[in-house]
Amino acid sequence: MKAIMVMFDSLNRHMLPPYGCDWVHAPNFKRLAEKTVTFDNAYVGSLPCMPARRDLHTGRYNFLHRSWGPLEPFDHSMPEILKNNGVYTHLVSDHQHYWEDGGATYHTRYNSWESIRGQEGDPWKGHVEDPVFPETEVPEMKEFPLFRQDVINREYYKEEKDHPQALTFEAGLEFIDKNKDQDQWFLQLETFDPHEPFTSYQKYKDLYPHEYEGKQFDWPPYYFVREDEQTVEHGKYEYAALLSMCDHYLGKVLDMMDENNMWEDTMLIVNTDHGYLLGEHGWWSKSIMPVYQEIAHIPMFIWDPRYKIKGEHHDEIMQLIDIAPTLLEFFDLDIPKEMTGRPIGDLFKENYKEKEAALFGFHGGHVNIVDKEHVYMRGPVSPSNQPLYEYTLMPTHMRSMFSVNELKEIELAEPFKFTRGAKVLKIEAGSGFVNPFQYGSMLYNIEKDPKQENEIEDVEIEQKLIKQMVKIMKQHEAPDEQFERLGIPKDGQITNDELTQQKERTREAEKIGILNNYSWTKVAQNKVRALLNSTPKENRTAVIDKLEDYIHNVSVKSIDGEVINSFVDNHFESAEQEKIKYFINLAGRTS
Repeated sequence: MKAIMVMFDSLNRHMLPPYGCDWVHAPNFKRLAEKTVTFDNAYVGSLPCMPARRDLHTGRYNFLHRSWGPLEPFDHSMPEILKNNGVYTHLVSDHQHYWEDGGATYHTRYNSWESIRGQEGDPWKGHVEDPVFPETEVPEMKEFPLFRQDVINREYYKEEKDHPQALTFEAGLEFIDKNKDQDQWFLQLETFDPHEPFTSYQKYKDLYPHEYEGKQFDWPPYYFVREDEQTVEHGKYEYAALLSMCDHYLGKVLDMMDENNMWEDTMLIVNTDHGYLLGEHGWWSKSIMPVYQEIAHIPMFIWDPRYKIKGEHHDEIMQLIDIAPTLLEFFDLDIPKEMTGRPIGDLFKENYKEKEAALFGFHGGHVNIVDKEHVYMRGPVSPSNQPLYEYTLMPTHMRSMFSVNELKEIELAEPFKFTRGAKVLKIEAGSGFVNPFQYGSMLYNIEKDPKQENEIEDVEIEQKLIKQMVKIMKQHEAPDEQFERLGIPKDGQITNDELTQQKERTREAEKIGILNNYSWTKVAQNKVRALLNSTPKENRTAVIDKLEDYIHNVSVKSIDGEVINSFVDNHFESAEQEKIKYFINLAGRTS
C-alpha cells in the first residue's frame, strides 16, 4: 500500500467548485471530488502554519498548550512512526517555515526530504543592495523585511517553470514516478501556495478579466480592510489566479495516478491547514481577528483504496488531528494512546459513532467549538488575557528563540500524560498588541447563517457548548489556567445566572480605570490598552499622566478612537507615530 498527501496552505474551501463556487477556475478540484470522498465538515485545529503541522504529526491539538513551535522530544510523529516501521516517508515542500527556528524539527522525521526555496520572504538569495521596490497599495510594506526579500526572490522565478510551487510538484511527481512500482511508502507533497503573496502568471490572471488601475496588490496586510471596493475585488482575483495555478499542478498528480492505475493501492489525501479572509468581515488574512468560518471551515478530500468510495460527500467533523491515526491505521500500525484523532477509515465501518463537536483556535486566542449547527467562540473574561503559559522543551518562536527575558521566570511543570513522563518548561506568554478580549465571546448558527453575519443570544446553546468544550479540553489535558482564562468551570456546569453575572463582570472589566468621569467607546479603551501593552512597564505611568493631562486640556465630553489617535500625534515623536497608530488602530477594531 502507498499514500500521497497533497497539502496546500491557506486554501479556501468556499472558493472551490466541489463546495459550490461557480466562478473560480478549478476543474481539477472538481475532478478530484469525483474520485474521492469530499468532507463537508472539515475544520482547522491549531493555528496557524506550524501549530497545524504539529496537529498533523501528533494527532492531537497543539494550541491549548503551545503557540508556534517545533515538534517536542516527547511527541509521537506520524511520519517517524511510519519510517521506524518499514514505511518509507518522503517530504517535498516549498513551505519555508520548516527551515526556521520554530519549525526545524519536522522535516527530519521523514526518511528523506527535499526543500524548494524562495516562497514569501524566505531568506534565499542574498542581495546587499536594496532592490527596486514596486509601488503597492499597502504603504507599510517597504518597512517589512519579508517584503524586501520577496522582491528579491521573485527575480529568480519570472518564468512559471522556476516558481517554487512548480518545482515542488515536479519533485513530488519525480518521487511518484521513481517509486510507483514499489510498496510501503508515504509522500507528503506540500506547497506553500495559495498563501500570500499571490504570485502567479499571466495565463492564470487572464482567467479573471476585470478593471483595475491601482498599484500592485497581491500581498494583503494582516489588517482590516482599508482599500476601496475595486482594490478588494482585485485582491480576490489575484488569490483566485494563484488558486487556479494550484489546480493546474494538482491535475498533474491526478494524471499520474490515472496513467499508472494507482487508485487500486494508493490512498490520496488533499487538504490544507486553514483558509484565508479576502475582505470578508472587513478583514484580510488571519491571526488577528476571530477565527471566522472562511478561515476555520476547510476543504478535505480522501480516497481510500480499501473502501473505494468516490464522488460522495460526507458530513462527519474532520480535522488534521485525524490524519495521523488515519495513515497509521492504513499501514496497519498501532495508534499511540496519546493521539486523540480518529482514523478516517473508521467512518466506513459499522457502528461508527460520529463526533459531537471539535475545538480549534490560536494559543491565547478564542477557544472555539463547532458542531454541525453552531460555532461558539469563547473569549477570555479578563482584559489581561491571563493566566496564560507556554509548555515546551523547545523554547522557540517562529523565527527566533525565546528571549532571555522570557526565560528568566520559567518554572518546571509536572508532566502531562502526553509528555510521557517528561517535565516541561512553563513560560508566561506575552499579551501582544491585539487581545481576543476585545471581541468578546460570540455564538453563531452556522447552519442557517454560514457567513456569520448575525450573532445570536441563546443561553441554553451556550451552556451546552461550554459543557462539550470542557469535555474536549479535558480529553486534551488543557492546563488549569485555560479554564480560568476563559471563565469556565472545570466541571462544565454553569447556570443562566452565572453566565449573566459573568457577562456583566466582563463588561465592567472592559473599562480602562482612568479618567472615569468621561464616557469611553470600546474602540478607545482597546486603543489605550494596546498603547500601554506596547509601552515598557517603567514608562506606563508617564504615558497615563500625559493622556490625562491631554484629555483635560481638550474640549471633549467622551473619549473615542480619534481622540486617542490625536493624543499619539501630539505626544510621540513623528518617527514613532505611524507605527503606534498602526497597532492601536488594529487593536481598536472590534468586529
